[in-house]
Amino acid sequence: MSQRSATVTRNTLETRITVSVDLDGNGKSRFNTGIPFLEHMLEQISRHGLVDLEIDAEGDLHIDDHHTVEDIGITLGQAFRQALGDKKGIQRYGHAYVPLDEALSRVVIDFSGRPGIEFRVDFPRDRIGNFDVDLVHEFFQGFVNHALATLHIDSLEGRNAHHIAETVFKAFGRALRMAAAPDPRMADLIPSTKGSL
Repeated sequence: MSQRSATVTRNTLETRITVSVDLDGNGKSRFNTGIPFLEHMLEQISRHGLVDLEIDAEGDLHIDDHHTVEDIGITLGQAFRQALGDKKGIQRYGHAYVPLDEALSRVVIDFSGRPGIEFRVDFPRDRIGNFDVDLVHEFFQGFVNHALATLHIDSLEGRNAHHIAETVFKAFGRALRMAAAPDPRMADLIPSTKGSL
């Protein structure tokens, strides 16, 4: 594990989650969440973000996936915030466009210290397999609230719900990779005129 790594555990009456991240990894991942489609999407973040990512989650899946997906987003956000530390020397901003066949998505992120999300993704159906597409937004809302990041997600083209979701998560991974990357010209400077993020 690099210095830019963190392990966070979140326990509630609804979920028990542990997330480990290494921002200087090579895209290795391991998941145990009970939600196969979410794990497929998390793998996109890890692989395309070059973030080593391990997630163990137990949740009230007998009710539905909502609490588990949201709380994984929350815990992942906490882990990123911890791994980034004071954010000295990072790029801060990241963006990516990712296509998959007919689908195209754009994700832009700013580790601004202020949580915010603009989510413009219209899925052509309510479920991908057994996965409720409303939970995509819940995942990213949980992430930004606890990573303290501003996130813009736009689906620009797409007819296949799986393709749309996959381009969103791949673009998110790519944008994370850019924003968290060290900027050698910034060295030990915080990338803000305020002096803190």
